[in-house]
Amino acid sequence: MAVDRMLPTQEAEDLIDLTRELAEKELGKRVEEHEVDERYPDGLFALLGRAGLLGLPYPEEYGGGGQPYEVYLQVLEELATQWAAVAVATSVHTLACYPLHAFGTSAQQERWLPRMLAGEFLGGYSLSEPQAGSDAAALTCKAERVEDGYRISGTKAWITHGGKADFYALFARTAPGTRGISCFLAPGAAEGLTFGRPERKMGLTAIPTTSAMWDGAVIDSDRLIGDEGQGLEVAFSALDSGRLGIAACATGLAQAALDTAVAYANERTTFGRKIVDHQGLGFLLADMAAAVDSARATYVDAARRHDLGRPFSRQASVAKLVATDAAMKVTTDAVQVLGGYGYTRDFPVERYMREAKIMQIFEGTNQIQRLVISRCLAR
Repeated sequence: MAVDRMLPTQEAEDLIDLTRELAEKELGKRVEEHEVDERYPDGLFALLGRAGLLGLPYPEEYGGGGQPYEVYLQVLEELATQWAAVAVATSVHTLACYPLHAFGTSAQQERWLPRMLAGEFLGGYSLSEPQAGSDAAALTCKAERVEDGYRISGTKAWITHGGKADFYALFARTAPGTRGISCFLAPGAAEGLTFGRPERKMGLTAIPTTSAMWDGAVIDSDRLIGDEGQGLEVAFSALDSGRLGIAACATGLAQAALDTAVAYANERTTFGRKIVDHQGLGFLLADMAAAVDSARATYVDAARRHDLGRPFSRQASVAKLVATDAAMKVTTDAVQVLGGYGYTRDFPVERYMREAKIMQIFEGTNQIQRLVISRCLAR
């Protein structure tokens, strides 16, 4: 069911219509086979790039869409309604472009940003390590200055599009302490860079998530983004926006589950009535709809603050927490609405439930979101 959105311009409405049509045609018809087979959708991100969907919140002067974050996130939600893994990967690509856009020099931006925003270069975000997930300051991957640039040594983990991306926003240690972490625009292929086999995940299986092993690979010095030691500032600034991306993806996933449950409830009959007409089930569907609407409202509110240049870190954490918890509940309830059929792979709701779980974990677990919110309240 098409969502009745409050969009700021006619251009935004046209963009949503285009996205919905593309998502139904190109994503909806391929998602099931690729997720079941755990097969990467070759050529799909190039298509999204040609449609202008991989650089929406970035300036038009570099080939971006020049769209408000409020609009970009609703595009993400439309993609997630058809294929959550592709929407998440799109969000990660957008996140990976952020350090260059926000902290890069004009020369760096002119050199790389247009091809990144056009989707010619697909991006990944490489912050986490096996022993450093929520605690980003604990990372140990090193970037040592050498004559030709920086020698990178260490292991990174949980990289969406690992081994497939053309570049990575890489965070590595250039000195001890929390101010010793730096950000690099690392190439996707370098001598001394290898990737582990894709993780065996519960969901989002069509897009690989891998570890990366940097065994003394040397990257050019002009790939340093910002100043040495500025890495955590870059990372945390990017993650506020990235969390909104995940909130939008979670909302789209929850909307898909709600739509499936409502359609089933209007077709299935018990005791001579459609099951939607039974109060117990009707109230369950009402709660699901309220959760989806609330999730959308929280991320749109945070996005509007972002677009106005107002602080939005707390609101981003609220949106990520509310939307991903809603997705977990709504997808679980959708399985319940479909009963035994919901537990089978004949219907997509069991996949939706598996996909929802990770959204409570990545881009900062929901426990970390509660910590961020509580610290904001204590100021």
